[in-house]
Amino acid sequence: MAGAVRVLITGVAGFIGSNLAKRLLEGGYDVVGVDAFTDYYSVALKRKSARGLVAEGVELLELDLADAACPAVTPHLENVDAVVHFAGQPGISARTPWEDYNRNNVVATHRLVEAASRAGVKRFVNISSSSVYGLRAMDSEVGEPKPASWYGETKLAAELEVMGAVRQGWQMEDGKLRNEDGRGGFSACSLRLFSVYGERERPEKLFPRLMRAIGKGEAFPLFEGSWEHQRSFTYVGDICEAIVACLENWEKAEGEIFNVGTDKCFTTGEAIETVQAIMGKEARIEVMPRRPGDQAATHANIEKIRRVLGWEPRTSLREGLERMVRWYLDEGGD
Repeated sequence: MAGAVRVLITGVAGFIGSNLAKRLLEGGYDVVGVDAFTDYYSVALKRKSARGLVAEGVELLELDLADAACPAVTPHLENVDAVVHFAGQPGISARTPWEDYNRNNVVATHRLVEAASRAGVKRFVNISSSSVYGLRAMDSEVGEPKPASWYGETKLAAELEVMGAVRQGWQMEDGKLRNEDGRGGFSACSLRLFSVYGERERPEKLFPRLMRAIGKGEAFPLFEGSWEHQRSFTYVGDICEAIVACLENWEKAEGEIFNVGTDKCFTTGEAIETVQAIMGKEARIEVMPRRPGDQAATHANIEKIRRVLGWEPRTSLREGLERMVRWYLDEGGD
């Protein structure tokens, strides 16, 4: 894709959405951002991020995608080349009711897909999660999803909404799915992200909490058993490059589901020790009761995206955490 390509990003004021917006602006894209500014975490932080994006040239729309038929977003979809859909109910939290997960992940996605289809959007990148695999996320994309949380269940349901819309316009030909008119119909792909971290990460996530606890000398709450959990910690900049690879190689990405993460696995304990070494101080860990539905292990199988799109994660855990600590000390340490 070249020239003034116009991309609409939902959840643009959030962690990964804001990083992608900056990456696309740097790459010469036009960016429209959508956000509902829900209060799952600090609205003030989202507003601050949004103001920065607007100052850099992002056109911002404040609206709720779960509103009936997305009436407010529809006109803005008619002149965009691609949609990247981050917006949703994040996290695994006993305090969040199922109704919120269903509304913000499933209903919002369904209505956005309907609106994008009516507007003729030809590139729709759905952002899914490794949580669809369940307690041990190590499978390839053809592995059976076994979500173990409302978050994982509804992210899988949202992905099915998107990919089902793609297949509605396809038919069997020589044993393979083919689009009836070659290029028409709803065109999408879905990316299952693994343990993303980096600048502007949500404040309740592992690394922001750890950096804040170390910086302020506070207790660091860690769920029982988490120290041994295995994670494919993936730097947000690498995630953004994977999304750009999809947008710029759409003929290869359309209709596909990709795992996106690093295939280098670390324990949570190793990651904590890395942050401690960078910041030069140990955290005062306070063990909390085990969290139901938390994944014991994520280890991204990325053979497909490596083969199809040539994407590789480039940032080591140490390098990514050093960048994140610098961001925290410069901007997020208050």
